[in-house]
Amino acid sequence: MPVDIDVARVAQLARLSLTPEELERFGRQLGLILEHAERVREVAAENVPPTAQPIPRANVFRPDEDVPCLSHEEAMASAPEVENERFKVPRIVEEEDERP
Repeated sequence: MPVDIDVARVAQLARLSLTPEELERFGRQLGLILEHAERVREVAAENVPPTAQPIPRANVFRPDEDVPCLSHEEAMASAPEVENERFKVPRIVEEEDERP
């Protein structure tokens, strides 16, 4: 079952400029992807719980361990710029009176 996709509209929403050839090629490719996805729905999976995994999964967390942290001097040693014994970073917030 062919799927109609408005590739030009999707490209516009993504702010992409596509040539007519690209629109046609991407339309075909997206149609094939959606057709394959539709076929997956036909698989008999009524008895498979939604959380089933194809391979067994194990917890990957490690136990918490107390370890020494960096001293203030060690942390500041890796800073690109320091001011008043603190990391100096560029200002990213505008002042109230600076807004247009």
